[in-house]
Amino acid sequence: MLRVCVTVLASLVFTGVIGYFLLPVLRALKAGQSIREIGPTWHNNKAGTPMMGGLMFIISAVLCLVLSLPFMEEKTAFYVLILGLCFGLVGFLDDFFKLKFKRNLGLTALQKAMLQMAVSALYLYLLYLEGSMTSDLYIPFLNKAVHIHPMAYIFFAMFVIVGCVNAVNLTDGIDGLCGSVTIPVMVFFTVAAVSMKKWDLALLPAAMVGGLIAYLFYNWHPAKVFMGDTGSLFLGGIVCGMAFALDMPLVLVLVGFVYIVETLSVILQVGYFKLTHGKRIFKMAPIHHHFEMCGWKEVKIVVVFTVVTALLCAVAWFGVKGHIG
Repeated sequence: MLRVCVTVLASLVFTGVIGYFLLPVLRALKAGQSIREIGPTWHNNKAGTPMMGGLMFIISAVLCLVLSLPFMEEKTAFYVLILGLCFGLVGFLDDFFKLKFKRNLGLTALQKAMLQMAVSALYLYLLYLEGSMTSDLYIPFLNKAVHIHPMAYIFFAMFVIVGCVNAVNLTDGIDGLCGSVTIPVMVFFTVAAVSMKKWDLALLPAAMVGGLIAYLFYNWHPAKVFMGDTGSLFLGGIVCGMAFALDMPLVLVLVGFVYIVETLSVILQVGYFKLTHGKRIFKMAPIHHHFEMCGWKEVKIVVVFTVVTALLCAVAWFGVKGHIG
């Protein structure tokens, strides 16, 4: 438990220091965010804010795990980290093309999908080699597992991973939102791993807790830096990677509720728009923009979404107590 607490503090310090030196570099490189024309008009004043700020908590997480390596007995935390890093690399390429061509859109949807499917398959293969993956789907609250054919489970897992990662990415739309919402999720996974006596695995979400807290000093409204797709896709990889590493992917329905609602709001908006030839359900999607257009301030949205996530993480804890022991 001491290692977990030290990791949180170390990551907080590492991220704070890395951010202090990284921010001037990003400004010097003119790595500024372009604002989508179809987005809220009041976001135009955010144009030019440095992006790729996610590098600060990514580097911190890597440092924490590497420094803990002499004391670690199992590798699953590194497999989850690899998943996050691979998705972060996809996000980095996306951010790079946005900056190179000075537009808000980077990689094409097909390019992203192919890369993300390949990354998901790699992660599942690593879990299989480690013996950490089963095809028994644990159902929270019922405290029972349903056996699924291994091939069907793999396709299910790939769908969940890609969907979860992109859902986290959609949540990164206003200052502080994605980082704040993800903190209680990482606290949940830390406590769950500790309760299962998977001490080494607990170090990664613990590092993310400290890293995200420090990151918010730079990203809280008004943001000095954005995490970019580099950071949000990395976070998505860690979130779903932890769920599968702990063998309880369905818990994402609760702990990732905000991510799911953000995604569903986009799907419903686009679908309804096409079916009705121009009508909308929400004033704007993802749903955090809808609340903005209803008059909510960014800080209020962040606080409400984070509190909802924290409460649902507490509910999820009672739902999986039979699984974690």
